[in-house]
Amino acid sequence: MQQTALHQRHLQAGARMVDFAGWNMPIHYGSQLNEHKQVRSDAGLFDVSHMVIVDIHGPGAKSWLQQLLANDVARLTTPGKALYSCMLNPEGGVIDDLIVYYRTDTCYRMVVNAATRQQDLDWMQQQVAGFDLTLTERTDLSMLAVQGPNARARVLSILPPDQAATAASLQPFFGAGIGDWFIASTGYTGEDGFEIMLPHAEAQKAWDALLAAGVAPIGLGARDTLRLEAGMNLYGHDMDQTTSPLVSGLAWTIAFEPEARDFIGRSALEAEKAAGVKQRLVGLVLEGKGVLRSHMRVVCSHGEGETTSGTFSPTLGKAIALARIPVASGDGCEVDIRGKLVPARIVRPCFVRHGKAVVAL
Repeated sequence: MQQTALHQRHLQAGARMVDFAGWNMPIHYGSQLNEHKQVRSDAGLFDVSHMVIVDIHGPGAKSWLQQLLANDVARLTTPGKALYSCMLNPEGGVIDDLIVYYRTDTCYRMVVNAATRQQDLDWMQQQVAGFDLTLTERTDLSMLAVQGPNARARVLSILPPDQAATAASLQPFFGAGIGDWFIASTGYTGEDGFEIMLPHAEAQKAWDALLAAGVAPIGLGARDTLRLEAGMNLYGHDMDQTTSPLVSGLAWTIAFEPEARDFIGRSALEAEKAAGVKQRLVGLVLEGKGVLRSHMRVVCSHGEGETTSGTFSPTLGKAIALARIPVASGDGCEVDIRGKLVPARIVRPCFVRHGKAVVAL
């Protein structure tokens, strides 16, 4: 099992370690609930060094990414701007969801999921033929995420003044090279903050400085409840190679314009749209008692669906879920919890943003 550069720091902090995609990672440091609340109210520190960082260099980088991704990197013209996209197979299924950062027309940085590392790298390598570029997996870098309403201030406090000024100027969904670090105003919690890519040799020093600045370590358990409250998809649960972005709440990430751009999976998505999309991804708020998990049957007015992710929301004090259901379904449904149908409300698939509920309680 692989270990990040911060493995000893996790043990020192009392982490419970688990196997996650072949990495020995912290699931929590004592209380997942307290860690969740820490991020919503103050600032939390995540080791996300298991994520896969790939640099793309060369004259063919832009045109290759335009073919590879459903979203269009031609929209990126300002250095540091980030784009969220799906990488599709020819059938329109999601191979992975990812973020790509624009550095120049010949230089991009991509961050993909740890659990799909090998299939992603293999697929990308298969598509390189005919393009003048190189792919470099940055196995020399660690990655930290600092998230929460006080996250930005805490990160800025550990940086030299000139570097702090650069980081402070970042607009949402932008990144910048700052010395040996790459700091981005992105995240997976629905809170403000930064994601920091830095050399392994500097990871422990940065971790210690952030803890000294008042940031608390947070495990993968709270990361999951935070992202679900924020309505953010998790690969392998809310979408995979058998589901398209059109039925996964990700239609907004598909750039069908210009029509001349023939990205992988485009024809399959156009056929799906022409036939009429049959399902949609929604949020559920349980009205009765119980806890929602993935793969629960959902009974709607126009047929049945299934929960894709579920948890108890510490912020709302209610069970919530993402679910794929028939398109025509109304505002109410029932969820099969151990053979009992429990009423639930269908809402937009986002429950909490910046610490505040965005659904009626």
